[in-house]
Amino acid sequence: MTANQYSPYGAPGSGAPGPGGPGHGAPGPGGPGYQPGPQFAPQPLQPRSKGAGASGPLLVAAAVMMGLLAGLFFTFDLSIMPGLKRLDDVQYLTAMQNFNDLIDNSGPFGMVFVAALVVIVWAAILEYKRGRKKVAIWAGIAAGLYLVALLITFSVNIPINMELADLGNPAKAKDLSVIDKFKGVWSATNIVRTILCTVAVGCVAQALKLHGRETAAESASRH
Repeated sequence: MTANQYSPYGAPGSGAPGPGGPGHGAPGPGGPGYQPGPQFAPQPLQPRSKGAGASGPLLVAAAVMMGLLAGLFFTFDLSIMPGLKRLDDVQYLTAMQNFNDLIDNSGPFGMVFVAALVVIVWAAILEYKRGRKKVAIWAGIAAGLYLVALLITFSVNIPINMELADLGNPAKAKDLSVIDKFKGVWSATNIVRTILCTVAVGCVAQALKLHGRETAAESASRH
């Protein structure tokens, strides 16, 4: 039998090396000097940034806490303040003193009142560090709105509350003019606090929506 002159390899025993064999220019897979092409190189997984998984629960916590505060302020707008107007001045101020005393000495209220701002700011920072600027912006807007509500509380509502506390027993007080501040300024600013907190909840909800989309997209890119 004669070797095929058109074959790139010689006949058995002809001395012409086969593919991947000794002396052949292209080493076979697994042979000495063999290197896989780029398509065989494993792609490294993108590491998740530190604290990456914390922003989601923080956003949820912020939404819950701001929702609770918005509901509390709304309750005053809708029922408590209008209901107090049905009482005489002494009864009005006595009831308001009791409300303030209960809220000011409430541990859960104090925790939620302060933690809401801390949590939403923390979430915004984490999202920004991960490059999720849209999520961070919405969380930042919510933080700004709530910060304004806090400033109103400390600059307007609390001073009026303290003035009422200094009044002592309304039944023995001679000057009850502080009641006008509650019916006017205090009630008006409380409506503003309700609006600010409600809009802040909406902003956190939008941040959560975008957070979910970003998380899903990142998860899909890893598979």
